[in-house]
Amino acid sequence: MLDRLLRHFRCDLAVDLGTASTLIGVVGEGVVLDEPSVVAVEKETGQILSGGCAVGQLARQMQGRTPDSIRVVSPLCNGAITDFTLCEAMLRYFLRKAQPPGRRLRPRVLVGIPARITQVEKRAVFNSVFRAGAGQVWLMPQAKAAAIGAGLPIAEPLASMVCDIGGGTTEVAVMSLADTVADQSIRTGGDRMDQAIADYLRRHYSLRVGMPAAERLRMEAGSAAPLEEERTVQVSGLDTVSGLPRKATLASEEIRQALAEPLEEIAEAVKMTLDHCGPDLAADLLDRGMVLCGGGALLPGIDRYLHEQTGLPVRRSAEPRATTVKGLLVALQQRERWRRAIESGEQA
Repeated sequence: MLDRLLRHFRCDLAVDLGTASTLIGVVGEGVVLDEPSVVAVEKETGQILSGGCAVGQLARQMQGRTPDSIRVVSPLCNGAITDFTLCEAMLRYFLRKAQPPGRRLRPRVLVGIPARITQVEKRAVFNSVFRAGAGQVWLMPQAKAAAIGAGLPIAEPLASMVCDIGGGTTEVAVMSLADTVADQSIRTGGDRMDQAIADYLRRHYSLRVGMPAAERLRMEAGSAAPLEEERTVQVSGLDTVSGLPRKATLASEEIRQALAEPLEEIAEAVKMTLDHCGPDLAADLLDRGMVLCGGGALLPGIDRYLHEQTGLPVRRSAEPRATTVKGLLVALQQRERWRRAIESGEQA
């Protein structure tokens, strides 16, 4: 009775706090917020611009175009919080924006975290979310949340495998009977791919570009396997010799070549996870395959590439970017069922 009454004054939120973007879902409403995990601040004072509102999309629009007095930063790197103050301010803005109007009590929040983060990094997530306005904080491994969001039967005595390719990390896990059998967490993801493209341009074209331009190249012409119709794309940057603006035209084959190293690291993480599985679980995976999710799963041909590297059937989840936050929402709605996977946090 009390629980039902409190629902009118408090909401439960699922937060996928990513290096590249943050997604928030509200129980009963679905995903309500999807914004870049960036903040625009004044260098001298450290204050967030626009009265604390230069967060997410607004800050992303400024990236690469700010004067020296302003910097656009991400408070997270490789799935871990690197600037506690800015992360707390960013989360406070996102939580306030995501909450339905009229809810007076502080929300209960379930956050997805990488499997291999340290206790110090885990405590940083607890404290940042709590200070940002949460009444209670819970944590859940991202890979397990992604598997739930993808609809995998991880509670059954069968092997289920998920590969969550985010902005800063890639999480690979094999699960059975609602527990993790084998997993790998590597600090390779979309940001590493963008850096590889920028490095390729600097080495082969003597052209310096920002990360937004490298990301655009990956989105427009990047691939992990040959395309049916190869593409070309133009990019603008600074000539490293003359220091003057210049354009270059790249073929999709070149971008694929630039992405070879980070893709190999992801494939190696999948192979290492498989190496820690027993023969019966491996046999299950030959039939059931692996599910890809996260923003990196949208790279064309990555399912075919990982199939060629591992021999497993590979498919994308229905909504790769939202898979983890949807799994967190399911876990919130069925908290009793998934209580072993949820770690309790701070309570106000």
